[in-house]
Amino acid sequence: MGHLHLVKHWMKHTAAAPKGFLRYYVLELLNAKPMSGSELMGEIKKQSGGCWKPSPGSIYPLLAWLQDEGYIKEVSTEEGGRKRYALTDRGKTFFEEHLKIKKEFRRRLKFFAPPFFGPMWLDLHSGRASELREAMKKLVIALWNLRGRLEEKYIEQAVADAKDVLNRAAKEIEEINRKLG
Repeated sequence: MGHLHLVKHWMKHTAAAPKGFLRYYVLELLNAKPMSGSELMGEIKKQSGGCWKPSPGSIYPLLAWLQDEGYIKEVSTEEGGRKRYALTDRGKTFFEEHLKIKKEFRRRLKFFAPPFFGPMWLDLHSGRASELREAMKKLVIALWNLRGRLEEKYIEQAVADAKDVLNRAAKEIEEINRKLG
C-alpha cells in the first residue's frame, strides 16, 4: 500500500472534521451557488482530493439546522425532484462572520507552530530535528497563506507554480528516503 493511499485511508477512517469546519465549508459552497445535500457531499469529496466525504448523517442534520436558523432556504430548480439550498441574506451575513474568524485564525497561525509538528519529531536523536520542525512549520504556514491569497485572487499560474515546487520537494525527499533504505 503506497504512502498516499495509507494517508487517504487514515483520513477517511479516523479524521472526523470538527462541526464548525463542515458548517463553514457548506456555507462557502452555498455562497457560490445553490446545491443539494448530495451535491455538497460530492463537491467536498472532490475538493479534498477524495480524502474526505461527509456522511449523510452529518450533512443533512446540518442543513436542517441551517434552515431552522434561517441561514438557508430551499430553492426551486429547473431540474425536477432535487431539493437545493441557497443562502438567505441572514445566511450571507453568517458566512461573512465565519470568513472574518477564518482570516483572523490564519493571521494568528503565523505565530504558532502547528501542533502536529511538535511531538511527532521529539524522538529524533539529533539536535537538528528542531531545524527540520522549523522548516516544516514554514512550509505549512506558506501553504496556508497561499490558500488565503488564492481565495482573495485566484491565479492559475500561481497554482501551477506551487504544484511544481511541491512535486519537486516531494521527489527529493523520497530520494532521501530511498538512500536511507
